Amino acid sequence: MNKNEIGKLILRAIVGLTFLIHGVSKFQGGISNTVGFFDSLGIPGFMAYVIALVELVGGIALILGLGTRIVSFLFALIMIGAIFTAKLSVGFLGNGQMAGYELDLLLLAGSIYFLFAEKSKLSLDQKLFQS
Repeated sequence: MNKNEIGKLILRAIVGLTFLIHGVSKFQGGISNTVGFFDSLGIPGFMAYVIALVELVGGIALILGLGTRIVSFLFALIMIGAIFTAKLSVGFLGNGQMAGYELDLLLLAGSIYFLFAEKSKLSLDQKLFQS
């Protein structure tokens, strides 16, 4: 076991857990609130369900290292969308009413990393699809 594999595992777990918690919170907080927010941004409300589900299921998958590249691609798309539709106008640190895009940028960077990184030896991807 080398340091890079341990680092990759820690980063994957933290990024996955962050998305998982965000997905769960969308459902627990009332998905209708997220639907309304999306509508206010001009995004079809049904996308709130899609994004919440991708965050929830994708978060679990990323923690396990299952479908890492596909999940990371979806997460990167979500973060790009969040930054450009909701966060960019409030600035990097936010405006006091809404958080800025600093966390979104970190999650985007983590997602892009896993999109291009080699499979981790500590993942289900590696165990199931050894190559």
